[in-house]
Amino acid sequence: MTSQPNSASASAGFRAILLVIATVLGFAMMNGVNKYLTRDYPVPEVVWARFFFANITILAFAAMRPGGWSGLLHTKRPALQAFRSVLMIASTMMFVGALSVLPLAEVEAISFAGPLFVVALSAPLLKERVPLSLWIAVAVGFVGVLIIIRPGLGVMSWAAALPLCVALLYAAFQIATRRLGGADPQLTSLFLSGLLGVILTSAFAPFIWRWPDTQGWILMAIAGFLGAASHFMLLRALELAPASLLQPFTYVQLVGAVVIGYLVFGNVPDLWTWIGMLVIVASGLYVVLRQRR
Repeated sequence: MTSQPNSASASAGFRAILLVIATVLGFAMMNGVNKYLTRDYPVPEVVWARFFFANITILAFAAMRPGGWSGLLHTKRPALQAFRSVLMIASTMMFVGALSVLPLAEVEAISFAGPLFVVALSAPLLKERVPLSLWIAVAVGFVGVLIIIRPGLGVMSWAAALPLCVALLYAAFQIATRRLGGADPQLTSLFLSGLLGVILTSAFAPFIWRWPDTQGWILMAIAGFLGAASHFMLLRALELAPASLLQPFTYVQLVGAVVIGYLVFGNVPDLWTWIGMLVIVASGLYVVLRQRR
């Protein structure tokens, strides 16, 4: 009698996993497009385009849903939404800035320290009890970051600090999202962050703008569409299965970044970078599995 519900649950979980894999590969492709664009356009302009075209995609998607655009601008906690949006905008700016000077796979790998920062910040900011085993996992993860960066050995430039800052900002963003506590619909939060992103990055336009050619506009539109579509798939996946089940599959994004970095930019991570990636992934997976248990 219980086989049908179990089968339905398993089917939903499988679909959620496929959606998450599609999500992170979409993010990897978006980051690859953004890295390509930074060769010809200033970083603030690339970030502006990412938010602008993502919001157009969100508006098109919302128009097809019951209620349409109503509620997209309404928030119960405007101050927290604004703070959360600023964190996302700053992390996006730093991430794209890192992409402009560093290999794609290395930037992705270092930024994956974000979940470790979430654990580290949960104790002081959310008053959560963090067991010793998780603190050890956080420390091991940072060792992985240091293996990739290798400070003092001249392997990477000062720009390697950018994805590390991205990881810290992302952790603060996640904690702000948890503080938001579902007060607003996720689509509203997504749209408001993008809208504020367009407004803030537009302030740079008079000083850095370089008018895109046809290829530039197409690539910018693709990056924005990939960002919004990937977020939609992630939201749908989280409706089908818990985040603790899906989190391990987000590391597929590293595989996508390595492949894109090699095919498009000719970058191949060296042995120490591979080791650092494995350490970060292993510590991150331990944190996820420990929290599930």
